Amino acid sequence: MRFDEALARLDARQPEHMPGPLLDRIREVVELLDHPERTYPTIHITGTNGKTTAARVVQAVACAHGLTTGVFTSPHLLSVTERFDVCGQAMRPEAFAKEWAHLEPILQLVDGRGFGEVTYFEAVTALAFLWFADAPVGLGVFEVGMGGSWDATNLVAGDVAVITPVAMDHVAELGPTLTDIAGEKAGILKPGRIGVIREQDAVVAETIRRRGTDVGCTLHWEGPNWEVEERLLAVGGQSFRMRGLHATYDDLFLPLFGPYAVHNAAAGVVAFEALTGHALLEETVRSAVAAVRVPGRLEVVAHQPIVILDGAHNPAGAEALAEAMRMSFRWQDLHLVLAISANKDVAGICAALAPLADHVYVARNASVRSADVAAATGDAATTFGSVAEALDAAQGRAEAADVILVTGSLFTVADAKRGLAGR
Repeated sequence: MRFDEALARLDARQPEHMPGPLLDRIREVVELLDHPERTYPTIHITGTNGKTTAARVVQAVACAHGLTTGVFTSPHLLSVTERFDVCGQAMRPEAFAKEWAHLEPILQLVDGRGFGEVTYFEAVTALAFLWFADAPVGLGVFEVGMGGSWDATNLVAGDVAVITPVAMDHVAELGPTLTDIAGEKAGILKPGRIGVIREQDAVVAETIRRRGTDVGCTLHWEGPNWEVEERLLAVGGQSFRMRGLHATYDDLFLPLFGPYAVHNAAAGVVAFEALTGHALLEETVRSAVAAVRVPGRLEVVAHQPIVILDGAHNPAGAEALAEAMRMSFRWQDLHLVLAISANKDVAGICAALAPLADHVYVARNASVRSADVAAATGDAATTFGSVAEALDAAQGRAEAADVILVTGSLFTVADAKRGLAGR
């Protein structure tokens, strides 16, 4: 099977429908595959923002310590193969096609068993389970797609669970309250396992604490059990010192911007500490963290003017982005290019980012869920037919000392990358 053929078969399972809370389809799939997800220990990561940074740091630190580690993240930017990575090497198209040829007959069997068709996300999750088992990996790191309890990734053993900050997002599917959302995310905490918990709202913390007690999961909280002790801006990123569970790690450099990035990176280090049960090699941690890359998260892709891409797609993420921009960058004028999905809090995102902007360019991204953002940004915004057109206009208007920020969704980031690559 060719990659393009396999990709077309997967894409036929889009647009992703939103089924009710049901794990029956993915359970049937892994049963027929003889449970590949049970062949390696796993670290499972949820939260509203920061999951991918934590996942990439876990993988980098584990691989640097000699443990072959696969990471499954979502969504992808330019190719679905980006979602599957073993020690910094994304899945090759021919490997995707081979694994899909193995998986597809199983999906078709499950499609006919009365639970509805296997969804796009369930299919790619099963593909990750399978590819990591075939590699084989010594550790699998899985980022939740949405929520936790009913997410397809929640079939992993979750030897260590990580919960990054929880805020309001996916309200229609997980809400309507913050307690409801926290309860769904806390569902990845497994009996007798370990949880690494970032700083949380009090309501969220209580929900997580209750789940941990109910299932007998040991929780390691940011603050009492581990913390970032110092953080300084540095050229191209940030330096920091952290107190882990078993040691203090000093003089770390993370090539990402924003305070939240450092805290999520620290959670990734602590998660691997928790898995191993002992202190890590400080120099190994230092080199691993310095090598971490997370595309689409305050990613600088051009200079004079600076062009920054960020996938912030909810009010909490937008507020954190605004804070990071003020702390990490300086500009004469800021040009804001916005495209947001309709199932998001468009007004909340715009309210967090609009005060930064001197000029606003709004567009629809390539997602079928793309929203009309113009109404939330007011008369000051100029509307364009695509993200690429909006970015072109911003670059045409911006001076060398200006900054262009493209944000609102990872779909928006992907559109901008395609637009820049097509020039």
